[in-house]
Amino acid sequence: MNKINIQYYQSPVGEMILGSYNNQLCLADWRYRKMRKAIDKRITTVLQATYIEKEDDVLSQSVIQFNEYFNQSRQSFDIPLLLVGTAFQKTVWQALCKVPYGEVLNYVSLAKVVGNKNAVRAVANANGANAISIIVPCHRIIGSNGELVGYAGGLSAKEKLLRLENDLFAI
Repeated sequence: MNKINIQYYQSPVGEMILGSYNNQLCLADWRYRKMRKAIDKRITTVLQATYIEKEDDVLSQSVIQFNEYFNQSRQSFDIPLLLVGTAFQKTVWQALCKVPYGEVLNYVSLAKVVGNKNAVRAVANANGANAISIIVPCHRIIGSNGELVGYAGGLSAKEKLLRLENDLFAI
């Protein structure tokens, strides 16, 4: 059976689980999120792999880049990603990657970006199924009324990430 190397990362806003497969990051998610089992099942099933706690170059580089992000010395990541999901989910996640550091969009705008202004609920569901938090910046999506809504790492983490990116004050 294939192996996904994982390790745990204690970020300033919560503990994450990082995973790499075939020299690509396939997981950078909140360890204690509600959808943890569903996300893990999707990734391990699609990749026909099991998790093994083992360090590798991709995971080490990910930790370095996350530390730089939280220290405000990195605004974008250059780690090779493996997006594991449906074609629609991948389209949404790729659109998320185009939302610039320090900016936000609402779900309606994101639905328009992916080419279906009526798919707001589907876009929100794909956003929630994102397994590569921060790098695929689902935290930059807010409600149509400008309020913070839904985030796998919790609304407190989402608020801290947005404040960090807007340099309101460091974490």
